[in-house]
Amino acid sequence: MKRNSLHRLLSTCAAMLWASFATAEVTLNIGYLAVEQPRAAVLSNLDPIPDDDGLAGARTALQDNLVTGRFLGHGYEMTEAVVPEGDDPLATAKALLAATRFLVVDAPAEVLVQIADLPEAQGAMIFNTSSGDVALRDNACRANLFHTSPSDAMRTDALAQVLVQKRWTDLVMIAGTRPQDQAYASALRHSLTKFGLRLSAEKEWAFDADMRRSAAQEIPLFTQELGDYDALIVADELHDFGRYVLYNTWQARPVVGSEGLSAVGWSPVIEQWGAAQLQSRFEEMHGREMTSQDYAAWAALRTLGEAVTRTNASDPQTLRSYILSDEFELAGFKGRPLTFRDWNGQMRQPIAIAHPRALVAQAPLEGFLHQNNELDSLGLDRPESKCEAFE
Repeated sequence: MKRNSLHRLLSTCAAMLWASFATAEVTLNIGYLAVEQPRAAVLSNLDPIPDDDGLAGARTALQDNLVTGRFLGHGYEMTEAVVPEGDDPLATAKALLAATRFLVVDAPAEVLVQIADLPEAQGAMIFNTSSGDVALRDNACRANLFHTSPSDAMRTDALAQVLVQKRWTDLVMIAGTRPQDQAYASALRHSLTKFGLRLSAEKEWAFDADMRRSAAQEIPLFTQELGDYDALIVADELHDFGRYVLYNTWQARPVVGSEGLSAVGWSPVIEQWGAAQLQSRFEEMHGREMTSQDYAAWAALRTLGEAVTRTNASDPQTLRSYILSDEFELAGFKGRPLTFRDWNGQMRQPIAIAHPRALVAQAPLEGFLHQNNELDSLGLDRPESKCEAFE
């Protein structure tokens, strides 16, 4: 057994022994807030978004926390709130913040900032489980806003590492026109530059034809202008047209990005590091596979549960300080302990490189070093981030 693992095991045993003599119970109430957004029309409905996407992960983590809490005299409750499309999310956020200082939120970036800036939210802890917006970890960061969802930059840096390793250096890209596609494409360009790669050609997808019927005719012609290349990057975060690009390109080359070989926070094909146990538990509870957003919500609640276990406290200041400290580690079924960056509140985590049938790699890859933590080779490193709220 490694020394660090032994130390953590002894610490856990000591915490459990101490708690068995404690007389006062600790109870943590957590609010879960989901803000419904209009779903853009896409060509195919083969992969519908679950109605409980994210919430199911939070419920799974709540049960995990309760199992540990029974041994330690700790209790956990979760208050759920869903804001229908068009309603005011701030009113619901205020109501939740009146009952708890801990919020797990599924909302767009602009709504997250508005919630974090509420007077009622000052001193609270808010966890972003869905937005990959890089600005939230940069100049739009907030001291009370933490991120268990990986940033777009973390995912595109992970993909760039794979491209470097495979020596796919001549790259082209097709990007959709929607804001999510453009944000992902922008992060990709930055990542390619960061790792010494380049785009030799780029095209915008602006088709309004039904690709289900015409992909075999339209896509070869569309991609012929891209010339020859090592790999084709697709920026289609809504999974609209990308599925029809695979195996229909003029050149027989790999497709990566939003489709094909993708960098994701979580995937049902992850089986190592005890992940199969989490996957099967989740499927038994919810009757479906775990998504990246489910995992991010799970990680948020487990972060709070782990912090309560280690500190025997339930106040935001104590838990925040511990979560941002070098002492905090979360076993997240990814092969490495998960921690938080103390300069912008982003959870450090490996990123899976997978296709729908198997895990291909997990970034950071071997050979991509960092002076402090290899996980910081993914996304905004301390010198790159303009976040000042955490100083």
